[in-house]
Amino acid sequence: MVTLRALTPDDAPALQRIYSGASVRYTTGRAFTLREAQDKIRAALARAAEKPRRQWTWGIVVEGELIGRIALRRRTPAMASLSYILREDTWGNGYTTEAAKRVVQFAFTTADLDFLEAAHHPANLASGCVLAKIGFTRTGTSDRRIGDGTTVPFPVYALNHPCADPCGTGKDWG
Repeated sequence: MVTLRALTPDDAPALQRIYSGASVRYTTGRAFTLREAQDKIRAALARAAEKPRRQWTWGIVVEGELIGRIALRRRTPAMASLSYILREDTWGNGYTTEAAKRVVQFAFTTADLDFLEAAHHPANLASGCVLAKIGFTRTGTSDRRIGDGTTVPFPVYALNHPCADPCGTGKDWG
């Protein structure tokens, strides 16, 4: 069973382990130091205190162990981007899909968002499968610079709130 919870300073060694090995192949390109993991947690805790809130970050926990991180970053008042990373030895068990479903529900209810976007490295096909499973639709590509400085066309996905007003009529379609 997947649980989402706020990160704590004590999570730094686990977060460092998450940001290592194959898990960073398509993200930072290199493993985090303990200091970088601590800084990432401090930044998440600082963003949690912001008013209005622009970012939510959760730890993905399975059987009491922190195995991943998932976040929503508000880009406009009604839109946010979804991102996630999972420790390599826990891939293929549906944990990211379950966590992402919960975050999407949070986004459209508690955070009052109307639209979500996400992207993944083109070689990370599993991430695209997660997005498709939770209802995202591929909308195109976006050139992004990766760790070695090269530019790569990342597939981009979108998900509209199921009750969003598709025609701007002011009607609740839910």
